[in-house]
Amino acid sequence: MRFRTRLVITSVAIVILPLVMTIIAFFLIGRVVFFGNRAFTFNQAFDYGMVADMGGTFSTMTDEIFDRVLTDMEYDPYILEDRDYLGVISQELNGKTSFLIVRKGNDIYYTSDEEYADNIFDILPESENAEKVVSNVLYTTSGQFLRQMDFKFYDGSYGSLFIITSIKTVESSRLWIYMIIAIIIILFITSVMMTNWIKRGILKPVDDLNIAMQHIKNGNFDYVLPIDLDERGEIGELYRSYDDMRLRLKESAEEKIEREHQNKELISNISHDLKTPITAIKGYSQGLIEGIADTPEKQDKYIRTIYNKANDMNNLINELTLYSSIDNNRIPYNFQKINVASYFGDCIEEIGMDLDSKSIKLNYSNLTTPDTIIVADPEQLKRVINNIVSNSVKYLGREDGTGVIDIRLLDELDSIRVEIEDNGIGIAQKDIQNIFDRFYRTDRSRNTKAGGSGIGLSIVKKIIEDHGGYIWATSHEGEGTCMHFVLRKYADDPDQSETDTVAQEA
Repeated sequence: MRFRTRLVITSVAIVILPLVMTIIAFFLIGRVVFFGNRAFTFNQAFDYGMVADMGGTFSTMTDEIFDRVLTDMEYDPYILEDRDYLGVISQELNGKTSFLIVRKGNDIYYTSDEEYADNIFDILPESENAEKVVSNVLYTTSGQFLRQMDFKFYDGSYGSLFIITSIKTVESSRLWIYMIIAIIIILFITSVMMTNWIKRGILKPVDDLNIAMQHIKNGNFDYVLPIDLDERGEIGELYRSYDDMRLRLKESAEEKIEREHQNKELISNISHDLKTPITAIKGYSQGLIEGIADTPEKQDKYIRTIYNKANDMNNLINELTLYSSIDNNRIPYNFQKINVASYFGDCIEEIGMDLDSKSIKLNYSNLTTPDTIIVADPEQLKRVINNIVSNSVKYLGREDGTGVIDIRLLDELDSIRVEIEDNGIGIAQKDIQNIFDRFYRTDRSRNTKAGGSGIGLSIVKKIIEDHGGYIWATSHEGEGTCMHFVLRKYADDPDQSETDTVAQEA
């Protein structure tokens, strides 16, 4: 429930609830207070006007009854001698917590409550000995209201009809005292109810959220608040926002831990991979210094080895630099329109020379049309091809000169697919899904001479995805591995200028 709705309900309830409870208390307390009255039973109808305005209600009631009696006496002057008629009036008065006494001379002629009449008979006022004389409302010494009408009996004697309320003013005063107490209790109950409702709906969730934030502060991202999916108010939104924040912080913390682990692994890998060429450079340099290479052929071999090892070190440093760019998401790109046939032809020529020096056969086929154009960064795309090819060479595992690498370009309507396949040792199926992850190495024990930092293929994936393409691998252990990546073709746009060189940082 929203705070505004809750506050509106609270504001209305503070007014309506005490009012309703006060009305109920008035009716219940009124009945309880006057239940002991002989003229009233708890289950019968009760005239609460006798409580709210005792004198006024009694006067109005007796006026109505006396007017009706006087009218009836016009038709029957001695109707007040009819006990059945008097019984009807008594029954009506009973609902008004009043009763009837008819006095003839000094005796009671009729009453609806003989015991009550005996107790009050002595304080009844004297008769005026006149016909149809109605007195004003009188206040008895016992704290009741009384009204009298004098009339004449059939035998000529004078009598009086008295209507007396059985409610004493002291009972009415007691009722109002009880009502004041009841109102105080009602206001207290209302206050407690509204406070608990507000506390349960607002303060408790805030306390729960504060506890949850303390867990976050202490690094516990697994503490979950009880979220009610049906809660539509601010509390539900706050809880859901907290849970989203918790999950993101947890993910961020896990990524930080993973990144620290990866950085440590990278340092370890780089240190190991740098140590190998440095050891070789030192060894061959020492061989030159000490004259071990005593022929021009040996000297040339030693120098070339030192040069190649220095290049390996340079490549490792370049990989580390590029990894830093990837980590900060700031790889520089210079996209251009590239003719596929021409670009890959140059790449194959360069790669072929390197592979030929390593006695590895290169097969190349281009099934795209001569005018196929893509938009790519030539330098970064070349890095992709070189990384894949060097990875294939690294894990070719064929020292007998039977190593083969096939590069194929396939036309797929609005895109081209490049396949780079080797006949090397292959990759286990359990590893194939992870080879593009940073620092992932199938050669965990590092017992082979392959080496490498373990970030080459992750760099390849990043570059291909930044080009709007995607990459995957297929492999069979002992048979070889094939890398596939797809790049979109350039689509002619009349509004686009001929030169489409875009420099961006991804």
